[in-house]
Amino acid sequence: MRVFVTGATGFIGSAVVPELISAGHQVLGLARSDVAAAALTRAGAEVHRGELVDTASLVAGARASDGVIHAGFIHDFSKSADSVAIDRKAVEAMLGALEGTNKPFVLTSGMAGLAPGRVATEDDAPPPEGFGAGRGQTENVALAAANRGVRVSVMRLPPSVHGAGDHGFVPILIDIARRTGVAAFVGAGANRWPAVHRLDAARLYRLAIEKAALGTRLHAIAEDGVPIKSIAEAIGAGLGLPVKSIAADEGQKHFDWFAAFAAIDVPSSSAKTREMFDWKPAQPGLIADMKENYFKAST
Repeated sequence: MRVFVTGATGFIGSAVVPELISAGHQVLGLARSDVAAAALTRAGAEVHRGELVDTASLVAGARASDGVIHAGFIHDFSKSADSVAIDRKAVEAMLGALEGTNKPFVLTSGMAGLAPGRVATEDDAPPPEGFGAGRGQTENVALAAANRGVRVSVMRLPPSVHGAGDHGFVPILIDIARRTGVAAFVGAGANRWPAVHRLDAARLYRLAIEKAALGTRLHAIAEDGVPIKSIAEAIGAGLGLPVKSIAADEGQKHFDWFAAFAAIDVPSSSAKTREMFDWKPAQPGLIADMKENYFKAST
C-alpha cells in the first residue's frame, strides 16, 4: 500500500514512517522544508512537498496514494482555535479527494473531555463543547465522510505520547519545574493522564491503515491513567527539585497557560482496541521512560 502521511517528520509521524516501511508499505511523506524532505529521504520514504495550510498539496498527496494517515497538526497553543480550523480544512480537503474510493483515512484526535468523571472508552463520542471539543468535532466531520465512500477511522492519542524526542506535555512540565524550582501538582495530584510510547502508537497506526473498519475509533493507550503526582515525583527526582502540592486557585499562577492541562483527569481504556487489533504495547511505561531518558541533559 502507498500511504500518504502528514506530519511525517514530526514526533509521532517519524515513528509511523519506518513502521510502515518495515511492514512493506510505501510512504509518501508531507514535507514543508528541505530539512524535512531530507529526513524523509533518509528514512526511505518518497517526498511530497507541501504543508497543512496548502490544501491543494494535501489533495494531490491523497489522490496519489492508497490511503492516508493524518498525523500532522500545528501545536501552537497560543492560537489553538486557528490550529483546529486549519486542521479541519485540511481534513475536509483530503476526504474530498478520497470520496468514493473506499480508501482508508486515519484521523488523529485526542482524549480530553471524552468522559468527565469516568474512564473513557472507544464508544464515547467527542464532546460537543468545552475542553477538547475543537478536535472532537473534526472527528465528527471525518466520520461523516463514511457516507461518501471513505473508510475513515479515528486514532485517539493520550496527553502523553512519550519516547525519544518528546516535546509534548511532559517536557512542558519539566520546563515549568526548571523555571519555578519546584515540581508541582494540583491538590492531591490524583488526576490522571493516560500514556503510550510513540513506537507502540506507531504500530497501532499501521494496524489501523491496514485493518480498521469504517467508523472505528482506536485508543492508543498503554497506561489507562498515570497520576500527575507520580509524574511530578519523577520530575523532582530527575531534576533534584522539591515536589509540592499547590492549591487549585494557585494553578494558574504556577502553570500559566498550561494550568488546564495540568489539572485534567482523563483516564481512558484501550480494551476494545487491544482486542480488535491484537495490539499489545511492549515499550516502557511513562515513568520508566522519564527516569531513563528525560533528564540526561541535566546530569
